[in-house]
Amino acid sequence: MKRIVIATGLLAAWIPAAAAGTLDTVKQRGTLVCGVSAGFAGFSAPDSQGNYKGLDVDYCRALAAGVLGDATKVRYVSLTAQNRFTALQSGEIDVLYRNSTQTYLRGVTLGLRQGPINFYDGQGFVVRRDSGVKDLKGLNGANVCVAQGTTHEVTLGDYGRANGIEWKPLVFDRVDTMYQTFFGGRCDAMTQDASALAGAVATAAPNAADYLVLPQTISKEPLGPFTRNGDEVWTDIIAWLHYGLVEAEELGVTAANADEMAKSSNVPATASARQLRRPRIAAWPRQQMDRAGHQGRRQLRRDLRAQCGPGEPAEARARPERDLEQGRLDVRHPLQISA
Repeated sequence: MKRIVIATGLLAAWIPAAAAGTLDTVKQRGTLVCGVSAGFAGFSAPDSQGNYKGLDVDYCRALAAGVLGDATKVRYVSLTAQNRFTALQSGEIDVLYRNSTQTYLRGVTLGLRQGPINFYDGQGFVVRRDSGVKDLKGLNGANVCVAQGTTHEVTLGDYGRANGIEWKPLVFDRVDTMYQTFFGGRCDAMTQDASALAGAVATAAPNAADYLVLPQTISKEPLGPFTRNGDEVWTDIIAWLHYGLVEAEELGVTAANADEMAKSSNVPATASARQLRRPRIAAWPRQQMDRAGHQGRRQLRRDLRAQCGPGEPAEARARPERDLEQGRLDVRHPLQISA
């Protein structure tokens, strides 16, 4: 059984009595509607049986376990970069967990709240290995596949102008179409979050060994969930769910030892850890232990290794591991705004 990390207990003291917005809707419906991507390996992608897997999916499951008591009570809505925010604004989904970059402009113009960052990434490039391109300057004049409605589209133009690189963007409204075009040989390069590129090479390329993820990144991409403005109870639930998951993983809390840890006097004296020892609060996470299945950063490390595979360039295989060790995936680092 995969290592299960405890869902935060900080919400239990007040969730039953809370009466506001999305929380009420979810509880009355009996199902969480979670916005995700359709094909980002490691974040959210359906397996051969159609079951969604990945980091974003784990958060959806943990949220359903905490609010509804059942991690399976989730309906996943596959969204594109263009319609993801509209889906949340219109109420089509309850929360957006779709590896979305948090930026200042999105924070002040969309009428949405940006939740805790759960993954730090950067915009990278992939090319065919036989192209001879080793760095970004080698892409001068190249056709570059990029997804519409993303920070990548804007940053690509900004970086090119600032560095004298005249690339020719080919813009796509669907990521799967962009992958087909690039791997079909109609683009010289493709740009996206580096983690997504590694996953695309491993899962969508005809032969992963034929492609090279370049070592340079041209932006900082802090990824995390989005909720609606004015729905403070729901937004707080999303935030403290995440903080509790991180805290519990650091404390080594698992399904096997949750009851024992809740009673232990050796738990570090952090605010979150103290809550785990309070009977009224601790009961909630313990009953979710076998339901949420949240895998945490250690499982993500294993997933990324497996998805990159032996055919993926060594640099791409090493990057997720290195970023974990350097703390770039640590959500408590200061927010960095992408270009």
